Amino acid sequence: MTKSILCIGSVLWDVIGRSASHMRVGSDVPGRITRIPGGVAMNIAMTLRRFGLTPILLTSIGRDAEGDELIAEAARMGIETGFTYRSEDLPTDVYMAIEGANGLIAAIADAHSLEAADDKILRPLTDGRLASDDAPYQGVVALDGNLTTDLLSRIAQGSAFADTDLRIAPASPGKANRLLALISHPRATFYVNREEAGLLCQRQFDDAITAAVGLGTIGVRRALVTDGGNTAAEMMVGQPLITSTPPEVMVTRVTGAGDTFMAAHIANEIAGLDRQTALSRALEAAANYVAGDTSL
Repeated sequence: MTKSILCIGSVLWDVIGRSASHMRVGSDVPGRITRIPGGVAMNIAMTLRRFGLTPILLTSIGRDAEGDELIAEAARMGIETGFTYRSEDLPTDVYMAIEGANGLIAAIADAHSLEAADDKILRPLTDGRLASDDAPYQGVVALDGNLTTDLLSRIAQGSAFADTDLRIAPASPGKANRLLALISHPRATFYVNREEAGLLCQRQFDDAITAAVGLGTIGVRRALVTDGGNTAAEMMVGQPLITSTPPEVMVTRVTGAGDTFMAAHIANEIAGLDRQTALSRALEAAANYVAGDTSL
């Protein structure tokens, strides 16, 4: 039996320009430009689907041609969009990035429609379609930081998410501080990179291990911290800290790697793997992704 997982947050089109050249400000180089389904929630959903799980998207997608095409792509992949908020006046969001041989050069995430939709995307959790005030949702929820700070605060304080297994990812380092409202959630697991951990803790960390420990000192109950190709760490209150190092691969892309890691880790735990194995295999999945391999 497949297991449903709510993926709440950004679902949009990724427009990615990639070049094999090293780039800097002002570079004008040959490369390839692609447009693929993306956004944190969508990236997580696509990886969960490859693990045989059933992702349900709670997001905002416009009733425009781009939105219709995005819905059709999700359906083709077996991702549930029946609970998605479709706005008549808000366009489908888009993300644009430039990647070179030296990694991500720049990116702009236009998630204004998701932010404007606000709590309309969460109606299925209160109107009885997925859950209600009398019967809150109790499954796994993957939540991303593209939601507004105000909405994330209401999620943290409300009853709709009190019993969920809440897995949280910042949309980017620039939005990491939005997650501060969720730190006190008793069942929250944070998936962040070393830079994002530093922003949450308002200090710099030299590695993922010290970053994971630092998150614990500000009240995070569980956190997984990645650091590119370097050692990653997991901190859990009442349990020993564990670490694992991802395999070395040739990097061909970076956008979506953290989302792939998070989704793979969730899937590994649902499959019953222990903490160490779940962490190591999630790092392997992310490494395969950045190397250009999406098979599992």
